[in-house]
Amino acid sequence: MSLSDVPSDPATSAPANPATARGRVVLVTGLSGAGMSVALKALEDLGYEAVDNLRLSLVPALIQQADPKRRPLALVIDSRTRDFSAQNFLDELAELRGRDDLDVSLVFLDCGDEVLQRRFTETRRRHPLAEDRTVPDGIQRERALLFPLKEEADVTIDTTQLSIHDLRRILSGHFRRDAQAALQVFVTSFSFRQGLPREADLVFDVRFLTNPHYDPELRPLTGLNPAVAARVESDPDFPAFFRNLTELLRPLLPRYNQEGKSYLTIAIGCTGGKHRSVFIAERLAAWLKEQRLRVSLSHRELDRLGLRTAGQTGTPAGSQTGNMG
Repeated sequence: MSLSDVPSDPATSAPANPATARGRVVLVTGLSGAGMSVALKALEDLGYEAVDNLRLSLVPALIQQADPKRRPLALVIDSRTRDFSAQNFLDELAELRGRDDLDVSLVFLDCGDEVLQRRFTETRRRHPLAEDRTVPDGIQRERALLFPLKEEADVTIDTTQLSIHDLRRILSGHFRRDAQAALQVFVTSFSFRQGLPREADLVFDVRFLTNPHYDPELRPLTGLNPAVAARVESDPDFPAFFRNLTELLRPLLPRYNQEGKSYLTIAIGCTGGKHRSVFIAERLAAWLKEQRLRVSLSHRELDRLGLRTAGQTGTPAGSQTGNMG
């Protein structure tokens, strides 16, 4: 998957004060097959001390021994754990959240039933709660068991349509170790026909704009091509739309930052996800950079179709990043 990062301005970054910083602990749970092993590896790559399948009764001792003020701690605790129960988990979570010396976050990984079934079938893994039942029965049993934890989660990530790269990106946005004073924003284009990006916080529909698809010369190109960009810009409604979009976002972004939201996903959609949404996403990312924000940009359908990021010809570019399966 192609992902272009717009570098942040150094003025927006400020290192944490070690004397006053709290120890960061990230607890990861969720449905089996939803990507917890990928998430733990991603957090480990971010500098976290990572521990998988830890018994709840051992969490306090590990935190005391690990010293998360020195190095943050990431723990996967799920239905495989011997003494696992949702209530025990919630009790332990409440106790940790009540400590003044810890900054505790709960991440819940969710996923659609059909995708989970396919992942277990493809890998020939046994679902931990299926026992002598079918995989769908195990999934439903686990979903019911974990529902109270999903309700308490600080961050919920649905991995149904995410690649491994996507999940790593989202976790990096939320839990990277270098403290960022400014909100980090991810902008993505997409096709409504292929479904909404489930991780999106804000979604904007640009299907009302002139569609270059109906021009035979522009159809094979993408919104990264200057000719396609010029056609979309020529729509008489474009200037007012983009001005209103930025005026809507301008007061919202500081408020998200003030409320402690570290990562925001903005999705721009059109019919095919190849022309209008791509151009608008590019233009919006450039504007966000001007606001001195850390911005990353992706084009979901171009990545899925294997189109070149240059967007000049629509020629396949080869294999892409795999998914959680």
